[in-house]
Amino acid sequence: MTRQPALFIGHGSPMTMITENPERRAMEELGHRLTRPDAILVVTAHWETRGETRLTSGTAPPIIHDFRGFPQALFDMRYPAPGAPELAERVAALIGATAVPDLDHGFDHGVWGTLLPMFPDADIPVVAMSVDMTLDGEGHRQIGERLAPLRDENVLIVGSGNVVHNLALWRATAGTRPDWAEDFRARTNNALLNRRDADLTAFTPEDHAAQAAVNSGEHYVPLLYPLGTRHQDDEVALFNDTMDGALTMTSVLWGDASMVAGLQ
Repeated sequence: MTRQPALFIGHGSPMTMITENPERRAMEELGHRLTRPDAILVVTAHWETRGETRLTSGTAPPIIHDFRGFPQALFDMRYPAPGAPELAERVAALIGATAVPDLDHGFDHGVWGTLLPMFPDADIPVVAMSVDMTLDGEGHRQIGERLAPLRDENVLIVGSGNVVHNLALWRATAGTRPDWAEDFRARTNNALLNRRDADLTAFTPEDHAAQAAVNSGEHYVPLLYPLGTRHQDDEVALFNDTMDGALTMTSVLWGDASMVAGLQ
């Protein structure tokens, strides 16, 4: 069976879903290039937990519109993908005792906002996974490592967040390219391409660029899960590597780099 790639998708603003933009077009094109998975596991920045990793385990998880102040068109959006209870059980077994199935939780916009452009028919079973914010960076990466066998079981693993994400600074920096954001993006891109995982999992308090970029952390750590699934023969490719002030859309594929050739 073909091994599925692993992805990190910079999902950005929910407005990406209802406006014409190159990032959305690149995600749509990637969806056409991917081999259809049997199921999808999405690690989402918008589901924070503490001391446990929760997994949607219902057969029909509801959609969550976890934002405010946006056009009604976004609140009208639906993504009725089926749940995947068997995958949730398999993931929980791989993670261990801290994994907790959740029958009631649904798909937030970190899930449907990422999958909608790639798989608009919403007909592939999906499990959403929380980020345990008590873990350090290496702890997140190690959970990803435990999930690596899923890629050989035709499961697509997707981390959904943003490498640079600081909403407190975004309005003041929109339309610019702050030096600290440029610095952090260049460093993380270099570490990703050159397999320097330690440069991605820990940052010192004196690293002001990292502190501003990673900020509260929940949007950055989903990157570390697909990173942890990397196989020895994986290539690494970047796409949607754009910046708007304190927000980047940088996205990453581990697998066959030709899948993203020519994308934004």
